[in-house]
Amino acid sequence: MTSPKAVVTNTDSQPLEVKSVFYSDGVQCAASLFLPEAGAETRDGLPAILMVHGWGGVQGALTGPFIAAFIAAGYAVMTFDYPGWGNSEGLPRNCINPVKRVGNVESALTHLKQQAVVNAKKIVLWGTSFGGGHVVDTAAQHPELLGAIAQVPMLDGQDAVKAIPLPSLLRFGAYGITDFFMGSRPIYIPVVSAPGEFGSMDRDGAAEAMRRGIEIAGIQYDNRIAARSVLTIGMYRPIKSLAKIKIPTLLIGASRDSVAPFNRANIEGKNKQYVQTKMIDANHFDPYFEPVLSQNLQYQLEFLHSLSANKE
Repeated sequence: MTSPKAVVTNTDSQPLEVKSVFYSDGVQCAASLFLPEAGAETRDGLPAILMVHGWGGVQGALTGPFIAAFIAAGYAVMTFDYPGWGNSEGLPRNCINPVKRVGNVESALTHLKQQAVVNAKKIVLWGTSFGGGHVVDTAAQHPELLGAIAQVPMLDGQDAVKAIPLPSLLRFGAYGITDFFMGSRPIYIPVVSAPGEFGSMDRDGAAEAMRRGIEIAGIQYDNRIAARSVLTIGMYRPIKSLAKIKIPTLLIGASRDSVAPFNRANIEGKNKQYVQTKMIDANHFDPYFEPVLSQNLQYQLEFLHSLSANKE
């Protein structure tokens, strides 16, 4: 199955953007490749970063500052929407299965490697939140990649479930089990909600962070998720893949994260040869915004610079 011709856009205020599609499990997925200014290409192709979004993430939401910083550092950056999310096709809409999502990341990585402007030997995986877990799983299967970055990563679903207040946990279970038997007609709950209101994330300023993120990006956001999705959290444990990683990997944890608790001592013992950790005094959503954003980006840009230096 062939992909439609890529669409290229560029304005004075935005980097060059190449829109394309790829297929994952037979579903057409939307992708955008952001490129440095003209003339930045090298004979061997540009180093590139594949961005892997989080739990309810779509292209554009909360990633703008990271894309801009990575392009300024000389990287091409590709974002994409999971099947059933954002601008991608697929039904039912807004469902999450982490095992399938890791497969979607594999498809996106293959698509990125096929871009003529990209050096397939110099690709870095980048993931945030739930997507940070997908990056860890994917990095463990790709020793040929240049490196990997995961910020506020969800590494252990059991820890994440333990952090959910019991009343919410019981309600999630009731909704999730009921939805599981609904088949192609999901029962939806909010992705994010205000503190104390029902939604898959109501802590660490989730609703305000998403409001600010979509306002800055100027995009529409479908704030709903199939309730069956929450049943997958506890069984998803990418921390088990850490020991298998053979590429330089940076994990950035937040000390006050109650959405994806980061157990630094436990994580560091899994793979000291390839995995390094950094901590930020923040909750789960603070690293997307100032004043925490600058420190977060500094860690990531220093890591990317070290990858380039080691490759030369």
